[in-house]
Amino acid sequence: MTAGALPSCRQAPPSQVLSLERPQALFDGHGDIGPVKRPGSVREDAAGGGLVIEGAGANMWFAADEGHFLWKRMRGDFIVTARVEFVGEGAEAHRKIGWMVRSAMDPGSPHASAVVHGDGLTSLQFRRTAGTETEEAKLAVSGADQIQLERRGPTYVMSAARFGEPYGERVSVAGIALGDEVLVGLFVCSHNSDVVEKARFSNVRVTVPAPPDLVPYRDYLGGAIELLDVDTGRRTTVFRSDRPIQAPNWTRDGRFLLYNVDGRIDRLELATGKVATLDTGFAAANNNDHVLSFDGKRLGISHHSAGDKDESVVYVLPAAGGTPRRVTAKAPSYLHGWSPDGRSLVFTGGRDGNYDVYRIPAEGGDEVRLTDTPGLDDGPEYTPDGRFIYFNSARTGDMRIWRMDPDGGGQEPVMSDGFHDWFPHVSPDGRRIVFLSFERDVAADDHPFYKQVYLRLMPVDGSSRPKVVAYVYGGQGTINVPSWSPDGKRLAFVSNSR
Repeated sequence: MTAGALPSCRQAPPSQVLSLERPQALFDGHGDIGPVKRPGSVREDAAGGGLVIEGAGANMWFAADEGHFLWKRMRGDFIVTARVEFVGEGAEAHRKIGWMVRSAMDPGSPHASAVVHGDGLTSLQFRRTAGTETEEAKLAVSGADQIQLERRGPTYVMSAARFGEPYGERVSVAGIALGDEVLVGLFVCSHNSDVVEKARFSNVRVTVPAPPDLVPYRDYLGGAIELLDVDTGRRTTVFRSDRPIQAPNWTRDGRFLLYNVDGRIDRLELATGKVATLDTGFAAANNNDHVLSFDGKRLGISHHSAGDKDESVVYVLPAAGGTPRRVTAKAPSYLHGWSPDGRSLVFTGGRDGNYDVYRIPAEGGDEVRLTDTPGLDDGPEYTPDGRFIYFNSARTGDMRIWRMDPDGGGQEPVMSDGFHDWFPHVSPDGRRIVFLSFERDVAADDHPFYKQVYLRLMPVDGSSRPKVVAYVYGGQGTINVPSWSPDGKRLAFVSNSR
């Protein structure tokens, strides 16, 4: 559901998917800091989709630093994230890799750095003024390989985790006066002037977050469509736009992604990167709740109808485009799923001030209310075998993943572990679900834009703990709709940045 309008199948082989993933292009330059004996280097890792940085340097500590630094000039606030790992056994326990923000390349310049050491120590290191001693705030996690550093004015916040786990303890330091324009980037220090160490950085993301005065559903950030390999966690960017793109669906032949933008539905061809607007007739105020039928022949959309006080109404049209046919008589109605046989739709309906899950024939007819407890119920989706409908519900006070029988019986929670979880999407083989997780600082019944969120994966029965498969700046529009690839190996989602 969204609160406002915005504008057996063969999978396309990976070689036919266009990639915009050039991580080194995110940066402006690289070079050695300090009088290193052996120069460093940077190269792109074609096989892993990341960067390999080599660096020497006696240390990054005390009053001066040495190492190799890949940097970008930035102003204002930002969030930088990456998955990091040393390559090789290494010579020193305190070799260091991570993110660094510096005022200059001078070895004694002030800085704030999110650091992973060779022995697993994870810490936020900082030098407040030029030429002074380095200070340190240690994190409890050891051996972290998912690192984030955030600038909020003069305050720097570090988050870290072992990939697959949510960020745990966060540490911050205030009053680091590096100036408005800074050098932001990745570094390697061998902690031994005679040794060159190597590290790999993947899923490198540089995000400029929403300004604090942004007005939701009036002001928007641009976005990127990313493809996620769910088993490896590797992310590949295939499309970027300064427009508010949202909610990609994967077509059944694996060739295209459908997504919402400015009230329209656009279609991205993965092999070429070409974009075309789908013909949806009069429906030009579509929100991000659009779903393809299991056979891929029909598309359900949620269009804000002027005749219904600009509230969302469910329509169906051919997947190749055409004139939409109205399905729901009442509004607001937000589509979320088709039954596997194509005969029924499930949607979130706002009726008499309460939002519940409803079922309706795809050809139109009487709607059937499936949930009736107080609190928001949303995001319903059938399993591929039609045995269950998964949905998210705030009936317990937090937003949890639930499931029920197709007739609304047997409603039961699948899991809850301290986050607010939204939009469960079932894999094509019916074994796994992926969903969007918000931190607890977000209200249980809200799924706002432009937050730090997780995509998490778990078995459909909740028999094991969810695993984080992507650390994302997004939220509303990231993964509102079913977005598994037909072979169940990848997911499409949207991340955001100014």
